[in-house]
Amino acid sequence: MQAAESGRGRSIVVAGGGTAGHVEPALAVADAIRRLDPEARITALGTRRGLETTLVPARGYDLELIPPVPVPRKPTADLVKLPWRVAAAVRDTRRVLDRVGADAVVGFGGYVAAPAYLACALARPGRRIPFAVHEANARAGMANKLGVRLGGAALAAVAGSGIDAEVVGIPVRAALADLDRPARRAEARAFFGLPAEGPVLLATGGSQGARSINEAVAGAAADLAAAGIAVLHAHGRGNRVTVPEGLEAPYVAVPYIDRMDLAYSAADLVICRSGAMTVAEVSATGLPAVYVPLPHGNGEQALNATGVVEAGGGLLLADASLTRASVADTIIPLLRDPGRLAAMGAAAAAAGSRDAAETIARRVLALAG
Repeated sequence: MQAAESGRGRSIVVAGGGTAGHVEPALAVADAIRRLDPEARITALGTRRGLETTLVPARGYDLELIPPVPVPRKPTADLVKLPWRVAAAVRDTRRVLDRVGADAVVGFGGYVAAPAYLACALARPGRRIPFAVHEANARAGMANKLGVRLGGAALAAVAGSGIDAEVVGIPVRAALADLDRPARRAEARAFFGLPAEGPVLLATGGSQGARSINEAVAGAAADLAAAGIAVLHAHGRGNRVTVPEGLEAPYVAVPYIDRMDLAYSAADLVICRSGAMTVAEVSATGLPAVYVPLPHGNGEQALNATGVVEAGGGLLLADASLTRASVADTIIPLLRDPGRLAAMGAAAAAAGSRDAAETIARRVLALAG
């Protein structure tokens, strides 16, 4: 039953399961939809293997699970089974859409997006559901290219992604889009046990891409401490870092940071990967960055950071060049130059997008009618 028939608020489904790069934009848009239309009913679509199983319930949204449909990169037995797996996922997705009375769907790529697009587009006349496709990366993925071909309203973070789309930026949760870092600085540093004064470096590489960042930053711990630089280092669950004892400045190493708003507020500079969501969050908060793109994939991580770097809001450091010496040689001069940091922060904020979530939410609500 459609919302117009039931008299209840519009029903919107967000499909962004898998990694944080898919889940966080979906939740940022869900939050914006809720702000714009408090009567809207929002359902997240995901799989059992993704981060959505913890992130979605924590944000207060209903989660519906479907089978994941990864596409094998090489000819294998799994490739032969793919059509049946797709058909099963589309069938289950359609059942979810019918059960929640979906008025519109918005997908963000990943394992659940393609079944969602197919379920919307290939339904019988009269049961088709309008949908939008958001591409966060500088190079569009297979699922989102499919969604656009199937007739989804195309939205993208940047121009030239490989799909003909309206450029809207990347949706960032309000806690970061509206973050006043200087105002939260004292609270944030106390929260992590960092000194109230002096430069602080934030280091993070996620769980999968953390190894080389962990080794280089922890390896430079003594150099950073000798320069009076404190470090907040999220090394990833399942990873460990070895830090020398008796350092001249605090080195706080943790597996994971739940309060990224406070981590960004505590820091004067971040060294991190350049996944699309990371670049969006860092630039939206106006935090200067040293981006270290992952060395594998199709090169999209370097492209993700290109706009911010060209604007002057960050630097690129190749993973192959990431060593104790390169970290010390890059980080220490930056953190000793407050004027340059201020200019980089302003450039990052200007290059970032703070209103993408609301823009996308308005587009999706318009599709829902």
